[in-house]
Amino acid sequence: MSTLDSNLFHAAVMQSWNAIVITSADHAAGYPVLIANPAFCKMTGYTLDELKGCSLKVLQGPETDAAVIEELRACLTEGRFFEGTAINYRKDGTTYVVHWNITPIRDTDGVITHFVSVQEDISAYVRASRENRLLARALDASGDPIMVTDAQERILFANAAFSKTTGYPAEDLIGSTPSLLRSGRHDPEFYTALRRALASGRDFRATFINRRRDGSLYHADQSISPIVDDAGQTTHYVCVSRDVTDQVDREEALLEAATRDALTGLYNRRYGDQRLDDALERAEALGHPLSLILADIDHFKQINDRYGHPAGDRALEEVGRILRQSVRSRDAVIRWGGEEFMIVLEDCPLQPATELAERIRLKVSEYRDATFGGLTLSLGLATFAADEPRKRLVARADAALHDAKHAGRNRLSVAAPPGAAPG
Repeated sequence: MSTLDSNLFHAAVMQSWNAIVITSADHAAGYPVLIANPAFCKMTGYTLDELKGCSLKVLQGPETDAAVIEELRACLTEGRFFEGTAINYRKDGTTYVVHWNITPIRDTDGVITHFVSVQEDISAYVRASRENRLLARALDASGDPIMVTDAQERILFANAAFSKTTGYPAEDLIGSTPSLLRSGRHDPEFYTALRRALASGRDFRATFINRRRDGSLYHADQSISPIVDDAGQTTHYVCVSRDVTDQVDREEALLEAATRDALTGLYNRRYGDQRLDDALERAEALGHPLSLILADIDHFKQINDRYGHPAGDRALEEVGRILRQSVRSRDAVIRWGGEEFMIVLEDCPLQPATELAERIRLKVSEYRDATFGGLTLSLGLATFAADEPRKRLVARADAALHDAKHAGRNRLSVAAPPGAAPG
């Protein structure tokens, strides 16, 4: 090697950010240090003068892994490349974790003359890893389901509570995305609001309806938080949730009791009033048609008096069932009182409303009961007119119902528009 090459090599070693030490291949002398760059001296706490001529055994101590040192000696003796990790000791006695490799240097005849070692103090990394493992164990011990994803929403961590709640083992969750929990019960606007909040660096909190691995649904109060780095870039998302299925079920049961008629399962009169008011408000605001049907079971008192209240209850239940099955899911079917029912048909003009009422009348007339035989309905239909008060609309439908009964029952009567001359 020329003087210039030697100088360049020396400069490269001494200026390297990595800790580099070069030793002699003299086994009998303990492979004494020939060159140690400033990074190596800083890492060990020894000066170059203190290291020169010394064996690097000075860096070993009670906590140094004997198995690693044994492998190191074998590699040096046999002239093999070595790579390992162990605890070393600085000059002041403090420990650090070093990861290093040693490469044998041979002359032109293949004889090993030196060893070059590149080393790195990985104490901070090991400490962080231990802290991360401790944190992971702490999160795993939490009773609340916790999930961590990367910026691309790939799941990196899910604790035991999360696996228990969702039914997915951790190995099935890692690498997948939270979309596997989607139930289809949330509209696109829900997820738009979620992404908008996270994109702006804000937490998103909501009650999610999720699907477990077995297909069952559960409700979870979830808080999703973006984690950002020093540059303000989102690197991860953390989701902490709580299974509130039992609470939601209780609330829904209370709501059911407050809004449903216990016998027929239809809306009760109190909640039906609210549904009618809401429907009329929408019809007025949007200019959409709305039709109202009032129906009454003919001769219902005779069924109760002759066959008893269980038969009367069965008649009410069956009529309620026929009404529910005959209308759209968005239509409100209400037990208006006693044997009287109301159907609120939004966005439904007179002609289709008339056809629906006739179909309902026919279906009820076709029903047969083993105890009391058949049933019939009388129905009154009114269509909402612009600016018509609610009370007036209901009165017109009620008047049409009475017309149907007075005309012989088991028929439909359609109310004339407000202000029309009597027919």
